[in-house]
Amino acid sequence: MGLVDIINNLNNFLTSNILMWGLLGAGAFLSIILGFPQITKMPRAFGLVFGGLFKKKDSQKGSMSSFQALATAVAAQVGTGNVAGVATAITAGGPGAVFWMWVSAFLGMGTIFTEACLAQKYRRKVNGELVGGPAYYISEGLKKTGGLAKGLAVFFAVTIILALGFMGNAVQSNSIAAGIKGISGLEGINPGIIGVVVAVLAALIFMGGMGRIAKFAELVVPIMAVVYILGSIVILIIFNKEVIPTIAWIFKSAFTGNAVAGGIAGSVVKVAVQKGVARGLFSNEAGMGSTPHAHAVAHVKHPSEQGLSAMVGVFIDTILVCTATALSILVTGAYNVQGANGKYLVGAQLTQGAFKLSFGEFGAVLLAVCLAFFAFTTIIGWYYFGESNIKYLFGSKALLPYRIIVVICIIIGSLQEVELVWSLADIFNSLMVIPNLIAIVWLSFEVKALLKDYNKKFEEGNVYYDYKDE
Repeated sequence: MGLVDIINNLNNFLTSNILMWGLLGAGAFLSIILGFPQITKMPRAFGLVFGGLFKKKDSQKGSMSSFQALATAVAAQVGTGNVAGVATAITAGGPGAVFWMWVSAFLGMGTIFTEACLAQKYRRKVNGELVGGPAYYISEGLKKTGGLAKGLAVFFAVTIILALGFMGNAVQSNSIAAGIKGISGLEGINPGIIGVVVAVLAALIFMGGMGRIAKFAELVVPIMAVVYILGSIVILIIFNKEVIPTIAWIFKSAFTGNAVAGGIAGSVVKVAVQKGVARGLFSNEAGMGSTPHAHAVAHVKHPSEQGLSAMVGVFIDTILVCTATALSILVTGAYNVQGANGKYLVGAQLTQGAFKLSFGEFGAVLLAVCLAFFAFTTIIGWYYFGESNIKYLFGSKALLPYRIIVVICIIIGSLQEVELVWSLADIFNSLMVIPNLIAIVWLSFEVKALLKDYNKKFEEGNVYYDYKDE
């Protein structure tokens, strides 16, 4: 057994037997003790995000507006997994996986509310800029445990830098190169050229710091998501007669399993649950400790306000974008399409097949462009999350070397698909979840107190919070 096989087996054990159920259990626990804010507070959450969308952005120097922070988080959440990952979940777990994906998103909203609130509470100001995230709330919130808190915080910071900042961004760059080379007429383009272009564009954004990242995210992310969702809506209109039967198929398969259908494997309910839950959790990143870095720096009146906004990010990622992918595949019957090799389409090719059946060759180009934007915005989001942890470990003096290494990783990632890098990215991605889960459950009653304080002040019409950094 080779090194890659050993790493993959370890990662499969972690994700299938520990992390998936740990994230799901934490989501259920947090939702219960918080009184299910994803139900009781969701109208307020949408009001906060979309009600102030066209108003003057409420941010200060060294921070982001609430919408900019959400856009930066969604930039990372909505990635190639929303296209390829959903397709894989359906082929392995059947249409029922979609239902369990929704369930995981529902519970994940309670988790991400907790993360965002803690990130807000324990953030700090470094050289005039706000910074925060799990490393900060682990080291401060759990400091009574002594060396354990510092050890967990450092472990988290190191693993997220490796998983997202370096290896993860190499993987995303590879996805961009593969997507562009998949466009008719561009098959022969040198992937190295694509990598250099992506690296230069990314570097220009990195060098602008938090301000440029925030402006990029609030401009590009909404357009990116809307274009993809509108494309999927058009597909549903074209295949409108299949929509109701497909939704019924999803619910039926969620509880009874399904028979073989084209490229969809026959599966039992257990497989549908596993694949759907995993796709939902690892797509919206609730509980993984990544998005709190963006939510920490939002300029809001109260930590709970950003917690509410964070829940909308999960809704956009899973309930909207992932569902758009799933329905597009199922209503078009793309799972019945065979490729040139005589095999059924899988992964991103399956989603591409759905778009081609609806729009012809233009559909393939449209999806390739969407995939490229999904991957590029993920690079920006993941870079920023890594930057926050570089500051935690080494301070701002280490930012330039970090940026240079990220740019190099982007170029290398475009040139070749290194299986070991993909596997290592997965394992570090899994490992970083462990200290974050410990912290958010440990500190959950602090979040409950924050929400109670917010509810009281909201009823009184005077929402505020005494931030230590202001």
